[in-house]
Amino acid sequence: MSSSPAPHFVDFSDVWLAYNEELLAAQQFAVEAIDLKVRQGEFIAIVGPSGCGKSTFMKLATGLKMPSRGRILIDGQPVAGPLKITGMAFQAPSLLPWRTTLDNVLLPLEIVEPYRSSFKRKRAEYVERARTLLQSVGLGGYEERFPWQLSGGMQQRASICRALIHEPKMLLLDEPFGALDAFTREELWNALRDLWTRQRFNVILVTHDLREAVYLADTVYVMSRSPGRINARREIDLPRPRELDITYTPAFTDIVHELRGHIGALRRPTSLGTGSEVAQ
Repeated sequence: MSSSPAPHFVDFSDVWLAYNEELLAAQQFAVEAIDLKVRQGEFIAIVGPSGCGKSTFMKLATGLKMPSRGRILIDGQPVAGPLKITGMAFQAPSLLPWRTTLDNVLLPLEIVEPYRSSFKRKRAEYVERARTLLQSVGLGGYEERFPWQLSGGMQQRASICRALIHEPKMLLLDEPFGALDAFTREELWNALRDLWTRQRFNVILVTHDLREAVYLADTVYVMSRSPGRINARREIDLPRPRELDITYTPAFTDIVHELRGHIGALRRPTSLGTGSEVAQ
């Protein structure tokens, strides 16, 4: 049997999802006909209007939901349940208030196998890993602080470190910077950029911010309103490493405007001829 790596790390083939049997019988899908292939180490972003199925896509990619039709392969394996090779971070950092920053970051290693069974024996090694991660995002010296002693941006940095502490092959980010001010958001763009550049894990970023998507991603996908479909795919042919200055260039703004045009078109019911304009 060949041991060659899978050609794509994420492979969605004609994936449809209805949330229950009743909706399936009525042919009412949350997402439909999703075909998407992601290379090993690729950073993708998914954008689209509210209710378009972006978060549903995330649930499918992590194995929290099984498709009603179609096939999903992650790292060459069929998805049959929740995946252990992923890390997730959300808009709300959700740090436990009674744990220090360091202990919040260590939490996945305490509760998830195979780390849980060796946590006490390898605690010193895991603590060093957590400290290194925190240092890499500018939180060195804040390890013993509690969440209420951190700014919102600091809490989100810690949340991303927590998602990466078990060294997942794929990081899923659901609007992780949406609640932050513009300056903090851009600082975290660069922190995430640097982490990804060093480790090259796969990233799926769900965002409403087109600038964020274009700045961070290799490829941006635009989803239509519910039922969600991939209506546009745009490779971001801007050089890496990217600095914030690039966001003021004509090449950057042209891509943002192009993507905005796709989303604007999705808001006009006559632009869809497949019945996808069904009201939510």
